[in-house]
Amino acid sequence: MSVRELVVLGTASQVPTRHRNHNGYLLRWDGEGILFDPGEGTQRQMLRAGVAAHDLNRICVTHFHGDHSLGLAGVIQRINLDRVPHEITAHYPRSGKRFFDRLRYATAYRETVPLTEVPAAADGVLATTPGYTLEARRLSHPVESYGYRLTEPDGRRMLPERLAAHGIEGPDVGRLQREGVLGGVMLEDVSEVRRGQRFAFVMDTRLCDGVHALADGCDMLVIESTFLDEDTGLAVEHGHLTAGQAARAARDAGVRHLVLTHFSQRYSEPAEFERQARAAGFEGELTVAHDLLRVPVPQRR
Repeated sequence: MSVRELVVLGTASQVPTRHRNHNGYLLRWDGEGILFDPGEGTQRQMLRAGVAAHDLNRICVTHFHGDHSLGLAGVIQRINLDRVPHEITAHYPRSGKRFFDRLRYATAYRETVPLTEVPAAADGVLATTPGYTLEARRLSHPVESYGYRLTEPDGRRMLPERLAAHGIEGPDVGRLQREGVLGGVMLEDVSEVRRGQRFAFVMDTRLCDGVHALADGCDMLVIESTFLDEDTGLAVEHGHLTAGQAARAARDAGVRHLVLTHFSQRYSEPAEFERQARAAGFEGELTVAHDLLRVPVPQRR
C-alpha cells in the first residue's frame, strides 16, 4: 500500500533545545523517501522515528546554514555503511558546493553507494519521475536558499455511471484506460481529471515570489515560522517568516494542510503559533510541528 506522509525529525532553528532537535524532515512518497535539510543529530532522530538509510532516495538541502545541513556527514556515511542498494540523489544550491563537498567528505569512510549531485542554480525542474516532478525556487535569505516543490502528474478518475451508460465493465475498463478509446468511446467520455497532489517545502526566507510560487495550490505546505508576529522586525532583518506571514501566504495560495516549523528557542509556547496562524485567516488543516511527529499528506480531492 502506498504511503504519503511527512516524518518530522527536528523542528529547532539555529540551535537545538531540550525538546527540539535541529531540522530534519522525511517525505514518504509511495515507495520513495526524500530527506529535507538534515541538521545536526538527524541520524539519531531517524533511528528514533523508525527511519532507515534504505528509506532514502533523495536529499534536498535548502541552504548551508548549520541547522539545515550539519547532519549531512552522518547521513551520507550511514547510507554507505548500510550499503543502500539504490542510487541516492542530492540537491542543494550550486553556490554551496564547497560546503556540500566538505560535509560529504568530512571524515574517512568507504564509499559503497552512488551519490548523484544535481544542484540548483536557478528556478526550475530538478527531476522528473513517473510519480512526481521536483522543482526548486529561489528564496530570500542572507545566503542563497531554495525551496522545493513536488508535483504529481494529473490522472483520471473513472465515473461508474458513465461507464454503465456505455455498457463498459470488467476488463474493458482497464483496456479503455490503457488505450484511451474503446468501441468509439473516448476515455474523456467516461472519466474526469484527477488533480495530482502537490507538496512544498519552504525554509529560511522572507516573503518573496518564491514563497508564493512554491505554496500555490499545495495539498501540504511545510514552512518555517521562526518568529511570532510581534517580532516581525527581527524576521525581516534575519531573513525569516513569522507565523502570521506563513499563514497568510498559505491562505492566499489555497493550501489545504499547513505545517509550521523551525521555531526560535526564544518561544516556549507552541499554541501561540497556532493562534497567530488562525488570526491571520488560515482556515485549512493546521499542524504546529514537534519532533518525531508523523503527518499524513491529505487525501486526493
